[in-house]
Amino acid sequence: MDLSYILNELGEERENYFNAISPPIMQTSNFAFKKVDDLRKAFEDEMAGYLYSRGINPTVDILRKKLAALDGAEDCLVFNSGAAAIFAGILANVKAGDHIVSVKAPYTWAQRMFDSILPRFNVSTTYIDGTDTANWKRTTKDNTTFYYLESPNSWDFALQDIKAIAALARSKNIVTMIDNSYCTPVYQRPIEMGMDMAMQTATKYIGGHSDTLGGVLSGSHAMIKKIFDSEYLNIGSGIQPFNAWLLIRGLRTLSARLDRISRSTRQVVQFMKQHPGVESVIFPLDESFPQYALAQQQMTGACGLFTFVLKTTKMESVARFCESLQHIMMAVSWGGHESLVMPKCSGIQPKDFDPGNREHRFVRMYVGLEDPEYLVADLEQALAKMS
Repeated sequence: MDLSYILNELGEERENYFNAISPPIMQTSNFAFKKVDDLRKAFEDEMAGYLYSRGINPTVDILRKKLAALDGAEDCLVFNSGAAAIFAGILANVKAGDHIVSVKAPYTWAQRMFDSILPRFNVSTTYIDGTDTANWKRTTKDNTTFYYLESPNSWDFALQDIKAIAALARSKNIVTMIDNSYCTPVYQRPIEMGMDMAMQTATKYIGGHSDTLGGVLSGSHAMIKKIFDSEYLNIGSGIQPFNAWLLIRGLRTLSARLDRISRSTRQVVQFMKQHPGVESVIFPLDESFPQYALAQQQMTGACGLFTFVLKTTKMESVARFCESLQHIMMAVSWGGHESLVMPKCSGIQPKDFDPGNREHRFVRMYVGLEDPEYLVADLEQALAKMS
């Protein structure tokens, strides 16, 4: 299906809403029925029609159709956040006594679920170096029912061989889920590579304006229906119509934004690689990346997120660099119009800073829509003030 068609036309039956170019926000909590039989049918299968906006809503439906098509999936659900999508996707597919294999150091709220919530129900998790496919096979037990991937992750961008792990999981009847937030389905297609579920935080590139949250979970219709009928409706974490409308708006410019961001990122990465204050740069589509061959094989782009390692022995120097930036803001997340940095040491106490641990000198940067020369000049003046 053509990308332009998905972003601009799919799901938009304009003749049903006065031929408006922009779809309406159906800001309603419930829907009326004229016949008892119709209401009965809606109760029997809430996913088949409009009953209550906790479940299905016309504005959200337009977004669902577009996002499922982007992923090459049969169906999808849209949640209030990426964390909610992760929670529902995992909870729907494990039971007491099960075992999960996950990449090490996954997204904070995925790890919180694995470490704090699921153990209450006797569900255990083994964390592995997911870059070696043999580790997935080695740690799989008789009661392993779920694999959790994150490729690339959002700090050192470690990759997993998606096709190989999907094939291993299928051979053992294990459900797979991947966080595809870094690439988006524009640059990586996990469903086509065999994943059962692909998750992405729509907060980032799908929204594109840092003004709304959202989480996407795509997969087969059977998988999505199972989640909808239980976890989605019970938790009540579906996205609201206005937020869905903001994400539809963001989709209009998704391709153009990703193209510009990708070009600018290349220029900024090249500047940082040659700067004497930078020890190294970590970016999946740079030739120096350890898994460059795999990145080329399963990714067609890498958007705007990369990490650089500052050449310093002092936490104060890392802080001085970040605080000296005049135009690049310090904040979490990525994918909006604005460029951002986040130092890894912001998550540790000063007494625990270890200059020998290169991760403590990590600074993650997101390149937004500003001119690359503008960003390079800001980085250059801040690096000059670091020591």
